[in-house]
Amino acid sequence: MRLTRRTLLGTAAAAATTAQTFRQRARAQANSIKIGVLNDMSGPYRDTGGPSSIAAVKMAVEEFASKNFTVDVVNADHQNKPDLGASIAREWYDRDGVDMIIDVPTSSVALAVAAVSKEKNKLHVNIGAATSDLTGKACSPSLVHYTYDTYMLAKSTGGATVKSGGDTWYFITADYAFGQQLQKDTTAMIVAANGKVVGSSAYPFPSTTDFSSYLVQAQASGAKVIGFANAGADTVNSIKQAHEFGISQRIAALLMFITDVNALGLDVAKGLTLTETFYWDLNDSSRAFTKRFTPRSPNNWPNMIHAGNYSGTLHFLKAVTDMGVAEAKKSGSAIADRMKAMPVKDDCFQGSIRKDGRGMFPAYLFEVKKPAESKAKWDYFKLLATTPAEEAFRPLSAGGCYFVTA
Repeated sequence: MRLTRRTLLGTAAAAATTAQTFRQRARAQANSIKIGVLNDMSGPYRDTGGPSSIAAVKMAVEEFASKNFTVDVVNADHQNKPDLGASIAREWYDRDGVDMIIDVPTSSVALAVAAVSKEKNKLHVNIGAATSDLTGKACSPSLVHYTYDTYMLAKSTGGATVKSGGDTWYFITADYAFGQQLQKDTTAMIVAANGKVVGSSAYPFPSTTDFSSYLVQAQASGAKVIGFANAGADTVNSIKQAHEFGISQRIAALLMFITDVNALGLDVAKGLTLTETFYWDLNDSSRAFTKRFTPRSPNNWPNMIHAGNYSGTLHFLKAVTDMGVAEAKKSGSAIADRMKAMPVKDDCFQGSIRKDGRGMFPAYLFEVKKPAESKAKWDYFKLLATTPAEEAFRPLSAGGCYFVTA
């Protein structure tokens, strides 16, 4: 092959153009933040998080109107499989340049993703998972557990149930990290209040849809309360089937969202108590957020997970702005520390992040309204009690997080 001067000049120009493109791309990446939303898009937790959580993250990004840096959002479905969740997290961090992973319901998946994030020193802001181990034995300097946990649910919903006379319990429990931890934390609350657990049944997750055999065992136990240590579609199916079977014992839905109440209908859900850290009709700020959010999710109004994804993303972006993009990208633990140093204040949450990564917000105990009491669309809750953040969540000294002291 004969090389002419024109060919050599053309080759050199092409190489220069390629190098310039690479430099421009590198500069762009250096001045950009990438957020990965990892959740259940096709299983039992689709409505409690799913597409509406992605919408909430994107809404936060758009409203933040990033300060001299760009923000990209990617998402994936972990299918409630810990190995898949960990694999996606690793690929996002190593190949795709993701700086922060958010949401991640399903406690077993959350624990797996938290481990990868810790290994990579990348930030994980968990919104959707419940296990209190995320700020306990599985804590990490680069992890923030934002919205709620099993300790808070046990103390609020479980504690209120025992105080009102429900002192003997039978659990129907999703047999994985979340259900097991929720039963454990609620049992501790029951025993501390001189109550008793008379039995329990653990069912395979996420493959169970028929709860009849577990309900028969719970009914036969004679317990005053049947406690459902599950969530999402499992909670909806459990309560529906208990209603169909004419179960007379009191039902304690230990983790229940407004989206579950909507799926059940007020005829079935009326009188149930539940705990959330957000309700769309709680105050003027929550109503303002909901007015902006519902056009993005018209058939699935916000629960505390959706609100948490919005607030957690906004708080992260504020911390990035405070640190600068370059510094924020260097270390997940450093950006987590900056988030802990800044107060949380937006239309959904006002509070702080404790040094073990625990989001500190009030917990609201609600009762589901009767159909006649509901005056508007998604007007489902009556506020029964508010637990201050310092009382709602496990004391710092009791968590066993290795890198903090009370």
